[in-house]
Amino acid sequence: MTHRENPAPAAPAPAGGQAQPGFVRCLGVGSITAIVVGTMIGSGIFIVPATVAAGVKSPLLMLAVWVAGGVACMFGALSLAELAAAFSSETGGIYVFLREVYGPAVGFLFGWALLLVIDSGTIATLALAFSTKYLPYFLPLSPVGQKAAAALFIAFLVAVNTFGVRQGAFLQNALTAVKFVALSGIIVAVFLFAKGSWGNLAAPKPSGLGGDLVGQFGLALVAALWAYKGFEISTFNAGETKEPARTIPLGLIAGCGLVTLLYILANVAYLYAVPAPAMAASDRIAADAMNLAVGPIGASIVAFIILFSILGAANGHVLTGPRVYYAMAKDGLFFRKMAEVHPRFRTPHVALLIVGVWSVALSLGPSGKFEEMLKFAVFGAWIFLGLAVLGVFILRKRRPDMPRPYRTWGYPVTPALFVLAALFILVNTLVKSFWNAFAVLAFIALGLPAYLYWHRKRGRAG
Repeated sequence: MTHRENPAPAAPAPAGGQAQPGFVRCLGVGSITAIVVGTMIGSGIFIVPATVAAGVKSPLLMLAVWVAGGVACMFGALSLAELAAAFSSETGGIYVFLREVYGPAVGFLFGWALLLVIDSGTIATLALAFSTKYLPYFLPLSPVGQKAAAALFIAFLVAVNTFGVRQGAFLQNALTAVKFVALSGIIVAVFLFAKGSWGNLAAPKPSGLGGDLVGQFGLALVAALWAYKGFEISTFNAGETKEPARTIPLGLIAGCGLVTLLYILANVAYLYAVPAPAMAASDRIAADAMNLAVGPIGASIVAFIILFSILGAANGHVLTGPRVYYAMAKDGLFFRKMAEVHPRFRTPHVALLIVGVWSVALSLGPSGKFEEMLKFAVFGAWIFLGLAVLGVFILRKRRPDMPRPYRTWGYPVTPALFVLAALFILVNTLVKSFWNAFAVLAFIALGLPAYLYWHRKRGRAG
């Protein structure tokens, strides 16, 4: 993809100083789509289908779960696209949306949770999955070597994205293309070479209609939504996007649509090769399906693909998240240095460095706890996703004359359904894992004293 440099306006000059360098607008529809697709497709689609199968048992219900998850995320993308188009001149995405709808405190709490748990925790988890679960398949490493590999994984991504948003976007585009083609190749190989049965898609039939089935479907949907998570982060880079009012909505919608289609086809392929009961018992469903298609080499192929997939998912977070902390610092609600843009590379280099250091620190902790941390990082993210989409309704009423280059398709039904889905996820998690979910809520609440500190400091400076 060709990137044309189009400098964004320079940041305001500090008192008595020179104007600070601004970001470069060089991300097009292809790059935004690659951020969406590349961040959503991590390791989930290679593993989570077995969790869904164990939850609902029936192949028809399994496919319904993946369709429902894709539709929910598409509705969220349609809603966030309206907000992204309306606030396209500002970097920070959901932080900006929450600040404008609910005030700076809620925006700050989002950034606080994003830095300390949601984004950095996700990067650390992906780095550990890379170094401890899949890299040893090709390169045996000691426990110390695995930790070192995780740290190098993070350092590499931070370095690439520090050298320029075009470099980070190029890496994202390349990795997304590789994983998209590779996952498509797995689907085609299974259909062509696995001696499966189309009858697997119909048996066993759904049973036990009632409250239990609704609960099981809900738990399976929560698992599927982990695999769909990540579409929202493309809004963080509005300040580096060409024609953001048009580009971000197109990239969001195209990316979510492609991922939904690919996920459904992947599940159909898995079911064609592996009956639902066997699928529910599998720890590596993609590898098992490929093993039936091409033999023992299938597991190696899948492991190799997952390495690229994880790298692309982590790069998506490194490429986007620091823009939120930059925006917070510009608002006077974070360390002033995090608002700096590198004079040569035009990237928020200080924010990138802090994300890298904190992610490495998290990756050096006990490895076994990070999968659980990722689950509850997603729980925290859905709190703010639900609030952001609810903001579409609030802004329509509060600021009806605000320019909206794009309006949510299907309003008010589509955003309402997304808010209900987010509420369901939050309530379900609180009911099923109360103390863990409560810990996430308590951690977010700990951001309030930090907000008051920065708010008062900003007041004194003003």
